[in-house]
Amino acid sequence: MPEEIVGKNYGRGEKPVGDGEVRNFSRVVFWTNNAKQSAEWYCFKFGFTPFKYQGLETGSRTTAHHVIKKNDCYFEFVSALQPNNKEMGDFLCRHGDAVRDITFTVKNLDNVIEIAKKRGAKIVQDVSTVSDDEGSVKLAIVRTYGDVVHTLIENINYKGPYIPGYKEPRHIPEPLEGDNLIDTGILRVDHCVGNQPETEMETMASWYEKTLQFHRFWSVDETQLHTEYSALRSVVMANWEESIKMPLNEPAPGKRKSQIQEYNEFNDGAGIQHIAIATQDIRRTIKNLNARGVQFLAAPKSYYDQLRERLAKSKCKIEEPIDDLEKLKILVDFDDNGYLLQLFTKPLQDRPTFFIEIIERHNHNGFGAGNFKALFEAIEADQAARGNLTAN
Repeated sequence: MPEEIVGKNYGRGEKPVGDGEVRNFSRVVFWTNNAKQSAEWYCFKFGFTPFKYQGLETGSRTTAHHVIKKNDCYFEFVSALQPNNKEMGDFLCRHGDAVRDITFTVKNLDNVIEIAKKRGAKIVQDVSTVSDDEGSVKLAIVRTYGDVVHTLIENINYKGPYIPGYKEPRHIPEPLEGDNLIDTGILRVDHCVGNQPETEMETMASWYEKTLQFHRFWSVDETQLHTEYSALRSVVMANWEESIKMPLNEPAPGKRKSQIQEYNEFNDGAGIQHIAIATQDIRRTIKNLNARGVQFLAAPKSYYDQLRERLAKSKCKIEEPIDDLEKLKILVDFDDNGYLLQLFTKPLQDRPTFFIEIIERHNHNGFGAGNFKALFEAIEADQAARGNLTAN
């Protein structure tokens, strides 16, 4: 039987100082070599639709921005328009196509940035006002781990559906044919996971506590999160309202390189490992993503045999038939109060770095700790195929 992973739960802590507050996820921004193709690929594979655009036609002479959306989930892809864009060139050479920016909405941006400055945050762009015909927003940018930043946005009086300065997309393709390709059911960003080099996780957890006034939500260490070959430590940081969750992982010593170490090597340091996207019907979502050609990691049959035994002894009742979940390779984590269903794609590019998680929650605020061993063993099988499950 698998070991139950409980981890450490933390209280909410003290309310943030001042009247500023980081409130919600807004968007995920990727820097890529070809924003147009990347946006269209995610539309085709994950069921997003083109939403907004910046580029030569809108007066943007240096970068092109393709924004896609599905319900309340917004992805923005950015690429350079001019040669010799050193900042973007260095980023892409180092990381490949990767997440550059996790954007948050805030209340009282001036206060949030004032406190962040006093507590040592590196300000990439100070508070400024951006406007168009539909109104104005304030925004600022702070650097977090690696080359990742957080844009912080306060709506002043903006009536538009996104951010000032964006126009309608250049081209909206016709819907794909076939009922299985119409709707993937993606709703919103649930959490964003960042990998850190060993010994740096606590540094970044403290950074979120000090500069953005997040608090520790949950943590676990290598005594519980391990396989035969590898181990990790993880702490989840959350804003005051706990509407934003930012898990931070680091590798722990093991017999072989962990998937966290593999990420750090191919990403050349810390960065966003995966985005978890919420759905209300994960079975339908996974079926439709499978039909679109999305590839997922697969747990072995023994996982579902053990799951049935564990559920038989639990107060938790799963609504979905286990046979359906097994057929779709969906993972289940649960306690006496509720459960979650989740599944992870394989890496979405040649570098074994970024991937997507699909998650459905039923009164369960965890992160699938009970599935970590099965997940890691599936990842290790792929690592071995890549030649990266090597000795430390």
